[in-house]
Amino acid sequence: MPLPPENLIDVAAALRGAQASGPIWSVNSEQLNVNLVRLASGEEIAEHVNAELDVLLVALEGAGELRVDGEVVQLGAGIAALIPAGSARGLRCTRGPLVYITCHRRRPGLMPTFPAQR
Repeated sequence: MPLPPENLIDVAAALRGAQASGPIWSVNSEQLNVNLVRLASGEEIAEHVNAELDVLLVALEGAGELRVDGEVVQLGAGIAALIPAGSARGLRCTRGPLVYITCHRRRPGLMPTFPAQR
């Protein structure tokens, strides 16, 4: 079975065209949700708890601070973190843009929102 075009992304090209913070690309399969997200310097994803899903976060460029249950982890290109379900988590870009991919088991309604989208 061929790979559907919506399941492919040229990350470098997508980043060249991205100016605003927020999701650049998102795809859902029957089992997974994958997001490519960009945050400008100083922007953040507010601390929240997701009781249902583990989330894999992989930083591609920039730098940031990932907060998980009060512990701060420094993120940079090539750093991956598996964030357990039930953890209080938040993310702040310290040198942007911070670009990262998240992947988790599919569940509708988990797309992060940003002030401009509310």
